[in-house]
Amino acid sequence: MKLLAFSDLHRDRDRAERLVELAREADVVLGAGDYATMRRGLEETIEVLSAIATPSVLVPGNAETDTELWQACGGWPSAQVLHGQAVQVEGLQLFGLGGGVPPTPFPWSFDLSEEAAAAKLESCPEGAVLIVHSPPKGYVDRAHGRHLGSRAILEAIERTRPSLVVCGHIHQCWGSEAAIGTTPVVNVGPDGRLFEI
Repeated sequence: MKLLAFSDLHRDRDRAERLVELAREADVVLGAGDYATMRRGLEETIEVLSAIATPSVLVPGNAETDTELWQACGGWPSAQVLHGQAVQVEGLQLFGLGGGVPPTPFPWSFDLSEEAAAAKLESCPEGAVLIVHSPPKGYVDRAHGRHLGSRAILEAIERTRPSLVVCGHIHQCWGSEAAIGTTPVVNVGPDGRLFEI
């Protein structure tokens, strides 16, 4: 099965249009958050992406809330939004969690505490594909000399051993890969990346 994953479009319509084209090669599309910029421009970005007919699973970033994303995707029939839920698509088990974890310093940001994220991650099934906006602590999360990822997400990965983790959020790590045990972790970025599962 072929997956197309991306993150952090931040209102870039040209990149969104390229993802619509790339999606024709994929069986499932995964969006790891930040379609908007500082809570603006979400509807316009989703309007472009809604041309994707391939089954698509999205999580909110910290630049839009889960509610805003659910509303924006109302006219996109092939899309589902996850924030602390699992779903099966084309026989593939997926789990999604959005938001900035741990909380960012930005007043407009949609964030979760480590404790709130851990509670939502409790229901993550073992071996699923995990779509998270924030990276796990210590992996594909380095910016300004610091690891900015989430301890709760790291612990969930160690516990459930996903088949793949895709994330975004830390722009300095776009395209970076790591492994936690046998689990590949990729900060996918806005250009999109195809995976075989």
